[in-house]
Amino acid sequence: MDFARARLNMVEGQLRPNKVTDPRILAAMLDLPRERFLPADRRAFAYLDEDVPVAPGRALMEPMVLARLVQAAEVEETSRVLVVAAGAGYGAALLARLAASVVALDAPGEPVERLRATLAAVGATSVRVVGGPVTDGWAAEAPYDVILIEGAVETIPEAIPAQLVEGGRLVTVEASGRPGVLGVAVRLVRVAGTTTRLPLFDAGTPVLPEFRRRRGFVF
Repeated sequence: MDFARARLNMVEGQLRPNKVTDPRILAAMLDLPRERFLPADRRAFAYLDEDVPVAPGRALMEPMVLARLVQAAEVEETSRVLVVAAGAGYGAALLARLAASVVALDAPGEPVERLRATLAAVGATSVRVVGGPVTDGWAAEAPYDVILIEGAVETIPEAIPAQLVEGGRLVTVEASGRPGVLGVAVRLVRVAGTTTRLPLFDAGTPVLPEFRRRRGFVF
């Protein structure tokens, strides 16, 4: 498979027609080998316009959705970024090309070891990989200018947006929790100790298991 051609088709056919206009994001996604973030038997699916599972509870996010989330985050060259549930590592590697520093967080054990190995293999050595409960964020290196939760959530624990600087942005997809109903990509901005919410666009991103809302008893 001609992966370079597939990357070009992704940028020209999925990103540009869907309001991705930041030239830094377009250039980074044109260059970053997305297929390297998937197991060998799934690399042919790397440039499809859909989410691709990579491990239990983790997926390579649809290119257009990720690109628009990153664009909405308004990442600057001086930005300090946290990627929560970094999964395959593609989002962290992308952000490392835009920001001053990136911390990539995933669950300890196999998930974070797989993440560390993948980022090392693609040369994204500037990303700091850490392991811990993803619902806690990573307070040790807070505050952050930008936080990306790389997957859909039904709820966002207060601990995570609390790790933003004043004016900092958190981007993710809020799942509806209802079968067959799309989620909504959102940007949260921290202002005076609280967050304001801006809906961006519809997205069918899979829900991260750790961010599912607790279900009550049904009688």
